[in-house]
Amino acid sequence: MGATKPEKKEKKDKSSKRAEVDGVTKPKDKKEKKEKKEKKEKLKSAVSAALDDDVQVDVTIGDADEAPAVAAAPVVGALVPFALPLADDKATKKILKTVRKAAKSKTLKRGVKEVVKSLRKSPAAGPTNTAFPGVVILAGDISPMDVISHIPVLCEDVNVPYIFVSSRAELGAAGSTKRPTSVVMVTEKRTGGKNSKTETIAEEDGEEDFAEVYKDLVKLVQKESKQLKFA
Repeated sequence: MGATKPEKKEKKDKSSKRAEVDGVTKPKDKKEKKEKKEKKEKLKSAVSAALDDDVQVDVTIGDADEAPAVAAAPVVGALVPFALPLADDKATKKILKTVRKAAKSKTLKRGVKEVVKSLRKSPAAGPTNTAFPGVVILAGDISPMDVISHIPVLCEDVNVPYIFVSSRAELGAAGSTKRPTSVVMVTEKRTGGKNSKTETIAEEDGEEDFAEVYKDLVKLVQKESKQLKFA
């Protein structure tokens, strides 16, 4: 039948002795496996740490390189390609100041509909026209550009001076509106009043002679237009 207990014990003793003679025992196998496992884990940790360091460096460098471009691009990138002539910072301040005075004096037309209507009612068309209805100021950061793309053409048809500023938000604020404005027209005189007659601002309100302010605006815009033509 089966092996007796003494025989089983003898077999176990022989296998243990054979293992000792070969220099390999189970406890040593477990210890070596554990050490190898620890080494692998350390190696993986080291590799992961190195990779993390590389990624961090790349992200930091990328952010440092891209930050100035993002800060400098918005205004220029938002302008329509035909925003010419475009007022510089000094000219923009003067233009917006005049727009504020025109809004207070009620000699300001706001929005595409009103401005286009005034341009089409201009007394004469062509380069010899000097009796233009006003000066047109357009915002260059309009999207879609089709909203105002036809206005410069209309201005040139009736020889009306026009200029672009960079911000529709600033143009709207200067025109005393809560919303951004794509285009305004500054006129020297306004029609209306109690007697429905054309009156100058100086005659009606006794304020600073707006006619002089308007003339300065016309000179500024015409000068910018001439510089653009000869550039």
